[in-house]
Amino acid sequence: MNKNSAVVVFSGGQDSTTCLVWAMQEFAEVRAITFDYGQRHKRELGCAKKIAKDLGVSLKVVKMDMFSKLTKNALTDHKQEIVKQDGGLPSTFVPGRNHVFLSTAAIYAYQLGIANLVAGVCQTDYSGYPDCRDEFVKSLEKTLGLAMDYEFKIHTPLMFLTKKETVELMEKLGRTDLLKETNTCYEGGRKACGKCPACELRLKGFKEADVIDPLEYI
Repeated sequence: MNKNSAVVVFSGGQDSTTCLVWAMQEFAEVRAITFDYGQRHKRELGCAKKIAKDLGVSLKVVKMDMFSKLTKNALTDHKQEIVKQDGGLPSTFVPGRNHVFLSTAAIYAYQLGIANLVAGVCQTDYSGYPDCRDEFVKSLEKTLGLAMDYEFKIHTPLMFLTKKETVELMEKLGRTDLLKETNTCYEGGRKACGKCPACELRLKGFKEADVIDPLEYI
């Protein structure tokens, strides 16, 4: 077991990019894994590939088409409208996504003899997704260990941070410039829409941190 290496679940977004940079300062060897799961747009995959290349990080791309076949949500179905939470889960919630992503990342890490997984989930400023909670992560960490007889550690450096604090963390890490290459917007255009729930939350964080967001908006 290599305890000085890690696999980062990497989407090419603001949070996972912050986690990737964090991991590179915490571990001697870092690899990343991303997923082509039939998401609403492919821009985030392109962002993930570019950022990983720029940082010299090995990126594993795993193709999954099961979510669009098994679930109906706004991230895998273009016909569904992106709407905010209104007494229930938002339309962008993909059931089981973080569970499957982290489990797949664990399989990949196991083959490499890596014990550490890093994910950008957060329960402080989040969209109401149940699989972003610390309780879920701790439970899955134990389950993965039992399933593979292997002592995994899931690191979630953003779990208890607000978006403001996440921006400040990237400032401290000295790589805010990388956020220009990220994709947070649900619409996935060359320029972010600035209006979807993800854009609104990102912009709020930068504003409260008094930092200029390097991302281009419409």
